[in-house]
Amino acid sequence: MHRLIKEKLPRHLAIIMDGNGRWAEKRSLDRVAGHQQGAEAVRTVVQDCRKIGVSYLTLFAFSSENWSRPREEVDALMYLLKEFLLSELKEMLENGIRLQAIGDLPRLPKEVNAVLNDTVKQTAAGTGMTLTLALSYGGRDDILQAIRRLMVLSREGNLSPEEVNESLFSKYLWTAHLPEPDLLIRTSGELRVSNFFLWQLAYTEIYVTSTLWPDFSSKELIQALLDYQERERRFGLTSEQIKNGTR
Repeated sequence: MHRLIKEKLPRHLAIIMDGNGRWAEKRSLDRVAGHQQGAEAVRTVVQDCRKIGVSYLTLFAFSSENWSRPREEVDALMYLLKEFLLSELKEMLENGIRLQAIGDLPRLPKEVNAVLNDTVKQTAAGTGMTLTLALSYGGRDDILQAIRRLMVLSREGNLSPEEVNESLFSKYLWTAHLPEPDLLIRTSGELRVSNFFLWQLAYTEIYVTSTLWPDFSSKELIQALLDYQERERRFGLTSEQIKNGTR
């Protein structure tokens, strides 16, 4: 950890937490056991990111496609989410962690939404780190709901096509309150973004590890951050332009 350079840390770190099911299958356990162990990895990463100084951490916790999984697994995931929120509230309050959630949240069970909303409200004053859970989230859904909202403005005569640009469009995404991710970590070795942050990842650095999410440790996180610090982010420019401060 002493090798990390504070000025070179990602301001916003996003993680696709993948591999809970495979972790369980390798141990002849049911998939729920993998999700339970994955929740422990979440606790570790949240604590580490706060201590290291990451300002924004977003976790892809439940996708819009995950609703199609077996009912028993979905119910277990919702239960684990509710228990996680209840058990971690004290930790978030003591360490100034502000919780937010993005996605098609009305689809969540009422009791889960109630706990989620209460946790968001209670942690709203936190300034240590912003933790965002992407729940019932899909990148395509995010873009479509933004388009619908803009179309309503246009139909009402409050928006012309000429006014629509990247900056305006971003303000209507579920992530309007977040900076774009600097680094995306994906566990389990899969080489895809799985309908996550399709708009927001345009210039995000990507780090893929074959480690399954329940085994993702503090050491793995530090390695990903060290790898990120060695990269040159050009945003479409040349290295020479970056060195000369052109951007």
